[in-house]
Amino acid sequence: MSHPVSNATPPLKPNTVNLTMDEAQDLVVRALTTAGALPENARPAARALVQAEAQGLSSHGLGRVPSYAGHLRTGRAHGDVHPVVAHRRGAALLIDAKDGFSFAACDMGIAEAIGMARTQGIALLGVTNSHHAGVLVDHLRPVAAAGMIGLGFTNASACMPAAGGKRALFGTNPIAAIFPRQAGNQPADPLMIDLALSEVARGKLMTAAQRGESIPLGWAVDADGQPTTDPVAGLAGSMLPIGAVSSPKGAMLALMVEILASALLGANFSYEMGTFFTDEGGPLRSGHLFILIDPGAMAGQAEYHARLEELVLSMFEDDGVRLAGARRLALERAAQVHGIQIPRALYDQIQALIEA
Repeated sequence: MSHPVSNATPPLKPNTVNLTMDEAQDLVVRALTTAGALPENARPAARALVQAEAQGLSSHGLGRVPSYAGHLRTGRAHGDVHPVVAHRRGAALLIDAKDGFSFAACDMGIAEAIGMARTQGIALLGVTNSHHAGVLVDHLRPVAAAGMIGLGFTNASACMPAAGGKRALFGTNPIAAIFPRQAGNQPADPLMIDLALSEVARGKLMTAAQRGESIPLGWAVDADGQPTTDPVAGLAGSMLPIGAVSSPKGAMLALMVEILASALLGANFSYEMGTFFTDEGGPLRSGHLFILIDPGAMAGQAEYHARLEELVLSMFEDDGVRLAGARRLALERAAQVHGIQIPRALYDQIQALIEA
């Protein structure tokens, strides 16, 4: 089951550039290799950033290229390293990204963890000493393709206070889940859940700042703790956790992820990273934790798929229900046909990185 792709090419918006997916990936690879990344590290990063852009997630798309390139130049990310297995025991695997980009390290770890979960029913994968995770659920797409459930957790640079506090201590600390589906014995799009534990992802403030746009009240506060619609002031202040107005639940979930993605893996705490949005500072050393579950180890593949489809059909009894991940996958399919549009100013900025 998938959403149809329109044959109509979207009109080109003012001051934008349209690129095919291949053109966009080539552009990003050239920018990152010029900044010091080996091709085998630049290619997975480019694939992930373009995939995010294609899904309509510009906060994690090509707007990240100048930051990634800047981190390569200053040593916040190492482009000439290869991830290694740091520890392995039973169904647990720890990958050391060696202060490099997350994508090659996660690709390596996920591939091994899928094999472990096939044998043991479950696998626990940690990636330590890493960089920005990108779109967390996209790391789990091979897991769903292998017929398994995947869960993901990652910390990020500090921008949210603990419950009752004022100092930025936790990151937005995204969580993700993917659930494979079969509809009528045919593969269907997986359910894809991915959310930051702040009211919105911090990258949305970065994108708004780049475009000179305001942000809604309730997303962030400025450095004095006052509500703001200015994304630049919000980036200098703090993000608001989900439910911050009436409940500490968002902050408590962020604490949980902080422990799982940092203390458990030996990675930096969010407050030790420094911000993602500057080139100054040392390596981020973020942590990512993934759990892979083979439904065959529990009630069985057939039972899992039958029960999940029963749930999906029940959801569709209400008008307006949209399955998790459906919109982003439809946008990605459309982008594969029609390409992606990015602001011309961003395109020129990336071209300048190549020519530097």
